[in-house]
Amino acid sequence: MTIEGYDGERVLLSYDVSGSHRAVAARVCQIVFGRRRVSEGPEHVRYREKGFIHRPGVVWVGQSVLIMPPGDAVELETRLRGLGVRVAMGAVSIGRSTLEAFRRPAPLPA
Repeated sequence: MTIEGYDGERVLLSYDVSGSHRAVAARVCQIVFGRRRVSEGPEHVRYREKGFIHRPGVVWVGQSVLIMPPGDAVELETRLRGLGVRVAMGAVSIGRSTLEAFRRPAPLPA
């Protein structure tokens, strides 16, 4: 979650993936939360591909719910709908200090 670096309008985005579509659900998690990759070069370097939650102004509220800048919301909506995922969005008015309540502790290093 990155509140820093963005103080503009915000959109609440909710998505729903059918439990029977495991491959789609896994891809959605990669898009939203990122994933670890290995380069295809001769050294096979490991790197992290960041997800939407790493973008400035994006806040993960809970399961399948994010608050984010409008441009990021439209981009995520387009990508998720392309996978057949149901998406709902709406403008929200929420202050930065209130968003702090949703801040999650940093994960332990892998």
